[in-house]
Order: sequence, then structure tokens, then C-alpha cells
Amino acid sequence: MGSEGQIPKWASEPCIMGIDEAGRGPVLGPMVYGCLYCPISYQKTLSSLNFADSKTLKEEKREELFENLKADESIGWAVDVIDPREISAKMLKKNKINLNEISHDSATGLVRRVLDMGVLLTEVYVDTVGDAEKYRIKLSDRFPAVKFVVAKKADSLYPVVSGASIAAKVTRDRALKDWVLEENAENMHRNFGSGYPGDPETKDWLKHHKHSIFGFPTLVRFSWGTCTPYFKDIVQVTWESDATDEDDSTGRTGKRQLKLTSVGFTELKRKTEEIESNGKGRCKFFQARKLEQLSEF
Repeated sequence: MGSEGQIPKWASEPCIMGIDEAGRGPVLGPMVYGCLYCPISYQKTLSSLNFADSKTLKEEKREELFENLKADESIGWAVDVIDPREISAKMLKKNKINLNEISHDSATGLVRRVLDMGVLLTEVYVDTVGDAEKYRIKLSDRFPAVKFVVAKKADSLYPVVSGASIAAKVTRDRALKDWVLEENAENMHRNFGSGYPGDPETKDWLKHHKHSIFGFPTLVRFSWGTCTPYFKDIVQVTWESDATDEDDSTGRTGKRQLKLTSVGFTELKRKTEEIESNGKGRCKFFQARKLEQLSEF
């Protein structure tokens, strides 16, 4: 989503870009990364457009400024909407990807997207995630021809980042407002508050929208620690595996029961993981059909 339809006529001029996010902390909904870019020669005008850190602005003002920047032919913008399911899946997979890495990948993707459009980016300003200097080096190594400035509170220091924060925040707010709950259980509603873990309304919504078998609706980032207390009374699911118990001193071969003690993942002993990954513990369904995992196609 963004203004990528047509290459702007000023794309060949040296350009600056700002990057910021919205929705990093909430337990509900997507995290959105946004960017704004324009010619360096437009910087002074950009400073007069009253862009500010989106968190300091009321919703009506953010909406107004967002419409203004979209209508401005000297400004380009783009967003990356990261679904809550994607966030949880990455944070809970075997080789976990934490929220900082997810954020870095999104910001990197926005820079790559704009460069691939043919825009001559020479300076990029980023609101930091984690250590600012390490982040700057990481970005500079990836894009050596671009100067990066990574700073805390960049959205209140640089108008180009303020504009990016507005694009990200308005996009996230609209995504939440228009979110369609795919689940059709009884008594579901949309009164989930701000979505932040400390919001009593959000906590109450989580409490009443937890299924004892299927967990939470797809709106929820179930990898968040906020959700953990709600797991204590869920139904325990047991997965049956034809694994060889190599730890059995009697040499017997028997079925091993793998228990799913949390939603979406399980903590197993390394030995069991090795058995499952090398194929010795394949379920009969896969064995009967001679199906194997492939690492390359």
C-alpha cells in the first residue's frame, strides 16, 4: 500500500526518507511500518506541513494530515502491514524471530521497495528499535550508498519521520476499525479497547474471547506474555508420534506421546526434536505415503 503506482518525476533527484512504526506494543492487531520520502530540496516545505509525532496528535488531525500528504505530489509514502498471526508465528517458531528482527526486516523492506522503484535515496532517518548504532551499521551494510541516521524519538526530531509515523498510525487505526473477525463463535464483539496489554477493556475482551481448544481469534498476538495467564485452563492436546524412544534402556520401541502444553508450540527435549526432524518419528500418515521433508526444490 502506498504511492508506488507511478514513478514520481522527481525520483532522479537526491531524496530523503523517514521510517517509523505504529502498533509495536499492543497485544491486538497488526504492527505497521510506514515510510515517507521526498526530494531533499522539499525539506523546508516539509517542515511547514505541521507533521508531528502521531502519538501527540488527535485522530482527526492525523487523518487530516494523512490525506494532505497523500495529495502532495512532492511526497511519496508506503506502508508494510504485519499481520498478528505472522508476528506470533515468527516469535514462536523453532528458530525464533524476535520483534526487533521483525521490525528491522520491515524497515529494510521499505527501503528496498522504494529503491527498486527508481527513487534516488541518499539519506534515510529511522526511529530506532534496539541499539541505535548497531541498527545504523546493519542498515548501512545492507545499503552502503545511503546515509542512515538512526535515533530515539526520531518521529519528534525529523519531519520526514513524523510524516512516516502518521502514515503508519492512520493505517493501523483503519485496519483495526475495519477488522473483520473471521471466527463466528457466540457472543463475540469488537469492544476490545485500545489493544494495549494494560487496558482493562482489552484484558476483559481477551478473557471472554478465549476458546478452550482453539485459543484466541486471529486478531490476537498470542505470543504475547499478556496471553499466558489465559492458557492455564485450556484443553491439553496430545499429538501421537511413532518415534523410537532411544532413551529406553530395554531397547523397546513404542509410540511416544507429544503434548502441546501451550498454544501453537511445545517445548520438547532436544533428542525428540532430532528424531522428529530426521524422519525416524514420522506419523504413519506420512510413512504410508512415503512423504518426506524437503529443504530444497
